[in-house]
Amino acid sequence: MDALQSIVIDLNTLIPIINHWFHLLSAVIWIGGLAFLVMAVTPGLKQAVAKDQIKPITDAFYQHYKKVAGILLLILLFTGGVNLHYVNQVVTSQTGVGIPHHAKYLMVLMIKLLLVLGLLTLFLYTVIFKSDDEADEGESYEAIPFQRAALWMGFFIILCAAAMKHLHQ
Repeated sequence: MDALQSIVIDLNTLIPIINHWFHLLSAVIWIGGLAFLVMAVTPGLKQAVAKDQIKPITDAFYQHYKKVAGILLLILLFTGGVNLHYVNQVVTSQTGVGIPHHAKYLMVLMIKLLLVLGLLTLFLYTVIFKSDDEADEGESYEAIPFQRAALWMGFFIILCAAAMKHLHQ
């Protein structure tokens, strides 16, 4: 019980834990929602619904997902920066030098940030440029353009996060 009380009382321990939890929770909801759209909604609708009904139904799903994804992206960017600060503190306390002196960690971080930038670009493309009039109502219609590519990028972002977790310990 004393260990639990010390964690709750010590804000220097509690803040990084809660921040990392928000970061992970946001990533799970975002990538999970995208995975649900790619793996269940789109194929299920293609099998069970007439072609002319696929577009309105997937657009309704995406209108809700888009709002949630936008908020999650902001949370991920903010909490990711805070996580980097706390990881830098841990690395500095363990090795005497910060993250800028750890080439492997920086390389994986840059790959992760490039993938995040790609996902952010795809998200902003759908929010800013996607027009309902331009959408194709054929079998290739996707509520989120490049949704499979975005999902794979998300999977690789999670892989980079796992690698980063083990590179700073």
